[in-house]
Amino acid sequence: MNRTHLIYPVLLVVFALGLYAIIEQGKKLQPLPIGSQGNGSAAPPTTVSAPVNPTGEPGSAVGPAPSLFASLQDNLKDPLPRLFVQLILIVLLARICGGLAQRLHQPAVIGEMIAGILLGPSLMGWLWPGFFNFVFPAASLGTLRLLSQIGVCLFMFVVGMELDVNLLKQQARTAMLVSQVSILFPYLLGAGTALFLFPSMAAPHTTFLAFALFMGISMSITAFPVLARILEERGLTKTPLGTTALACAASDDVTAWTILAFVVAIAKSASIAACVFSIGLVLLYVLFMLLWVKPRLARWIGTAPFSNGVPDTGVMAAVIVFIFASALTTDVIGIHALFGAFLAGVVIPSHGEFRNFLRVRLEHFSSVFLLPVFFAFTGLRTQIGLLDEYSAWLICLALILVATIGKLGGALLAARITGVNWVDSFALGALMNTRGLIELVALNIGYDLGILSPRIFAMLIVMALVTTGMTGPLLHLAGRLRTRKALAVEASG
Repeated sequence: MNRTHLIYPVLLVVFALGLYAIIEQGKKLQPLPIGSQGNGSAAPPTTVSAPVNPTGEPGSAVGPAPSLFASLQDNLKDPLPRLFVQLILIVLLARICGGLAQRLHQPAVIGEMIAGILLGPSLMGWLWPGFFNFVFPAASLGTLRLLSQIGVCLFMFVVGMELDVNLLKQQARTAMLVSQVSILFPYLLGAGTALFLFPSMAAPHTTFLAFALFMGISMSITAFPVLARILEERGLTKTPLGTTALACAASDDVTAWTILAFVVAIAKSASIAACVFSIGLVLLYVLFMLLWVKPRLARWIGTAPFSNGVPDTGVMAAVIVFIFASALTTDVIGIHALFGAFLAGVVIPSHGEFRNFLRVRLEHFSSVFLLPVFFAFTGLRTQIGLLDEYSAWLICLALILVATIGKLGGALLAARITGVNWVDSFALGALMNTRGLIELVALNIGYDLGILSPRIFAMLIVMALVTTGMTGPLLHLAGRLRTRKALAVEASG
């Protein structure tokens, strides 16, 4: 037999005997009393009492030993295991619901948004309150909130990178008119609804100005990323309708986020002077990023080290630092970290495959892991049970109608004025009515600022889901109308 086969067992025996001898010798030792260690003086002997059992005799500790199940349950209550349980549930349910939504010819984001609501008090907290309170106690939501904010910042960076300024130039006439009308018209309708909703739906201590401005924002947002995915799935990206819709949504995004920045500045400022100061700092920062950072960033990336066309790890680290530094800057200014992340994406130059590389890596990480956390956190805030009266559901239905009339109707009429036919104008309006994730981001900002009450927050979440879910069926209807029109023209010819 090989000598090494004998040495290893002997080594284990020697180790075991040595460890046994050390432990037996250590049992005879007693620790010094607290306060006497290391002072050089002898400590008086102390009497160590044995644990007393319920009968009063020395023995084991008081009370029965905890069961194995109770021990495991106590371990799950620690912050890290609980966070793992939360993330496993969130990611799994988001993937399941996202896949089901795609089978129903809906964007995956619809299913993921619904998954967040299912995990919240609207369903899980109602059907299984004990399990809900164990998995999602109020004390654990702070960690989920921070993770969700990081995920949304990375997502907004990707949205900023996808903003194609050249597309805006090519479709300037239609894009500018359609996007601005589809912002201003629903914004006016949303602000008008605030007259009726403010007394009963606004959060305590908020002002009518902040509430009205935020209701306008909630009605006028278009989800550019969701719209782009819908066009890609239907093969419409390169069509005239697709390019026009992308240009309109991009212009819409820039306008909406600019307005939202002003609204946040007004809501967070204690005075008009502070508001003007914050807005002035934001404008200076935007000019700094566009005019000074962007050209220099292009030169720096051009000389950055790449390996087989893939950015070096140092380049990736620098990009992550740049995103978070920009987010930090706008947050300190008093707007929101999301604006800084979005602006960082806008100024990232297109350098070969560099932009696509960043988009794929960051989008996959954020969409698979961090964005479901954001949906879950939003769902934990959404209490559908607050809509417990017919009047509440009627108000919710009215909000959906106002949002659809303002966005779809405004875009349809504006597109028709620019010469687009009725069917494509209708399809363009349906696409602009898509709200999705961007709406949830804006609503969470309003909730965090104390502008939206839990009840109106739940109503607007339902509105975002319904208007986004309408896009697919409305596009299908537009396709059938287009086919019928083509057949009628062919028959008449």
